[in-house]
Amino acid sequence: MKAITLLGSTGSIGTQTLDIVSQYPEQFRIVGLASGRNVELLAAQIRQFRPSIAAICEEDKLPALKEAIADLDPQPILLAGEAGVIEVARYGEAQTVVTGIVGCAGLLPTIAAIEAGKDIALANKETLIAGAPVVLPLIEKHQVKLLPADSEHSAIFQCLQGVPKGGLRRILLTASGGAFRDWDVAKLAYVTVADALKHPNWSMGRKITVDSATLMNKGLEVIEAHFLFGMDYEHIDIVIHPQSIIHSLIELQDTSVLAQLGWADMRLPLLYALSFPDRIHTDWQQLDLVKAGNLTFREPDHQKYPCMKLAYAAGKAAGSMPAVLNAANEQAVALFLDEKIHFLDIPRCIESVCDRFSADNSANPSLDDIVAADKWARQEVLMATENLEKRSRIISLR
Repeated sequence: MKAITLLGSTGSIGTQTLDIVSQYPEQFRIVGLASGRNVELLAAQIRQFRPSIAAICEEDKLPALKEAIADLDPQPILLAGEAGVIEVARYGEAQTVVTGIVGCAGLLPTIAAIEAGKDIALANKETLIAGAPVVLPLIEKHQVKLLPADSEHSAIFQCLQGVPKGGLRRILLTASGGAFRDWDVAKLAYVTVADALKHPNWSMGRKITVDSATLMNKGLEVIEAHFLFGMDYEHIDIVIHPQSIIHSLIELQDTSVLAQLGWADMRLPLLYALSFPDRIHTDWQQLDLVKAGNLTFREPDHQKYPCMKLAYAAGKAAGSMPAVLNAANEQAVALFLDEKIHFLDIPRCIESVCDRFSADNSANPSLDDIVAADKWARQEVLMATENLEKRSRIISLR
């Protein structure tokens, strides 16, 4: 039985991971849980899975959490804040830590887990994108596994099993195209938050659903693939695949192409990351190619999806630039979801911030450098938004 700690337990990744644990109690057990702010759901998870330790990121929610499970015996260790989440990440005998925390907030807990000798089931792409200059050396130093748990990188990882060193020629990341794949570019000027959250294939959190609509999620995955699999950016391509049946492909040196297929179900890559190198029999719906029908592909439209080029540029710039790109995107998406900026302002904000940072980019950033770059980028997006609002008020007064 594998002992697991789950970071981001109340989010989409977290709840699906717990679905797997509840379905296979003879295979997995929960040691630790950490979540953001959902007291009611975290309390229910603690009752069901009985972790030894749990944390809620928002410190003012801790009293309510304690009250919600006051009758439990024995009581788990209950913590709060970023320090509490970090303690959960490094705690006890857990063999694998699933990093389902959204955004760069997952970086420090992931580092703590690595330093404690835990294998990482990486469902938080931002951690590696922002922190790879620090995270990858720690992975090597502590001799732990870094197992991709998102659909695209899991697909690549699965296809690579048995491929000899030097056999990989190219990576092809498939993208659904998001909410606006069939929209005319001109219509994007009228996008609402509700529009952006209507993903045609996947059920995901709000932030990643918007990233899918801008295709920034795929740009971030390009950077992640570079770090995970050691491929040059020139050999990582994106292709629109509306059906989301093929989750990604690899091309080998002899031009053979291998693909991993399956229904759009995040439990599949999560289960593989948890059970690797084993394969666990499931009763989940099997793929029916006749039912799936036609599998189609098209080139992504760079006019519709400018975030792709921004991600490639940031990846090639290296250093702290991917952290800046990621932070600027997180902040811009948050502002869009709060209806403070327009959908088309997201890539504009990101490009502006990355341009301003380019002169200060460090080739070999430390963890402090990465954290500082992340903080700077978020502030820059907020400042730019405030300036836009001020100009708008001045114009309206005139």
